[in-house]
Amino acid sequence: MALLALGIVAATAVSLMGMRHYLLDQIDTELTKTRDSLASAHLTMRQIDSVAVLGFVRDRLTPGETEDRPTPDTIFAAVDGGTGEAVAVLGIAPTDAQRGLAAAVADPRTLTVDAEPHDVTVRGAPYRVTATRLSDGTYVLLATSTDALHKGIAKALKLDLAVGTLLLALLACLTLFSVRRRMLPLEDMVETSSAIAEGDLTRRIPSSHHPTQEVEQLRLALNSMLHQVESAYRTRERTAAQLRRFVADASHELRTPLSAIRGYLQLYDKGMLREPAERKRAWDRMMAEADRMGHLVDELLTLARLDQQPELRLRNVDVSCLVRDAAEDLRAQQPERPVTVGAEGALLVHADESGLRQVLGNLVANVRTHTPADVPVRLGVEREDGVVRLCVADEGPGLTAEDAARIFDRFFRAGGGAGSGLGMAIVQGVVRAHGGDVAVRTAPGEGLAVTVTLPTRTPVRP
Repeated sequence: MALLALGIVAATAVSLMGMRHYLLDQIDTELTKTRDSLASAHLTMRQIDSVAVLGFVRDRLTPGETEDRPTPDTIFAAVDGGTGEAVAVLGIAPTDAQRGLAAAVADPRTLTVDAEPHDVTVRGAPYRVTATRLSDGTYVLLATSTDALHKGIAKALKLDLAVGTLLLALLACLTLFSVRRRMLPLEDMVETSSAIAEGDLTRRIPSSHHPTQEVEQLRLALNSMLHQVESAYRTRERTAAQLRRFVADASHELRTPLSAIRGYLQLYDKGMLREPAERKRAWDRMMAEADRMGHLVDELLTLARLDQQPELRLRNVDVSCLVRDAAEDLRAQQPERPVTVGAEGALLVHADESGLRQVLGNLVANVRTHTPADVPVRLGVEREDGVVRLCVADEGPGLTAEDAARIFDRFFRAGGGAGSGLGMAIVQGVVRAHGGDVAVRTAPGEGLAVTVTLPTRTPVRP
């Protein structure tokens, strides 16, 4: 607004100065032409007094100027060269306007020398005046009023200022309306930020009906940021809840063997284990609980390392060979269990061999622990669509939908069965570290099938 106001003032000043210069130039041109005509005629006052010359002068120079009007448009006055006072022309005494012009011009000689007319004030009115010297030494003053010019410029100035003020006022209203409309999305952003600060992480900045490009880009960027913030917050809350449950479950799992060991030690300390057989049985029970505790700690350390995304020792691994080895281990541990293997030939993947052996070992141990010894088991591996799918399926009792949804939770044991509840969590951690995925298919009475999908080359972490 300030810049526009300065621009209007500058444009008005330039235009008015140009108009004044143009109109004054026209007046000066007419006065100069008339002065040059008189000078080139080499007239005297006596000749001017003649009727013919007077007719010329009246027709060309001062038509109707014998009337003594207060401020005539043009003034023709003869001035004595010695005294500088107005003299009579054609025997007619000088008018007030002629005397006033003679009085306003202090030295008519300077007017005859200067090429440009001068500004004078005659009886309060502005004039442009020039002069020429006759042959007999008399000076003739020629003046044209510029009062109409100044009044016109004043009117134009008022009109320009009025129009400029109106334009400024209109622009101010339009600017305020436009800024108000454009600021509405920012007000929505402030409102959304306040709601999020109060805990409503689901709030998003609504889209405006008439968004500007910059505001729309800001809205999209803020909504994306808010989505990331909400996801990070939800992840943190979920991780914190899992950590609390993990610590509670780990404490519970470790407290049981510790309590058993402490109990047997108290019995031994109080001398209640008198028979060698009792002492041996207590010793065996303490060793079993210590082994259980050590196994649980090892699994916890494995999960902790997986959470830290350890660097894998990658090399070409024959998955078919690993599956056949796991099947042989299961046959050795449970000879009565029917085991079917679908792993012919060699099937190479770029992976960590110890991690894949642990995955297969945990899946087989899960079958061995949670299904009867005579339930058939099938282990198979195949390559399809650029990935390797490894499947361990049994025909045991299966799981409910609720238990299947929690099968990868740490310390989860379906029906409170045996085991530490960490085997499937370790399977998922190892497979994800290889860039793969684990899926289960189960139903009550239909057994459990665990499918591990691995890429042929494990992606390298940045």
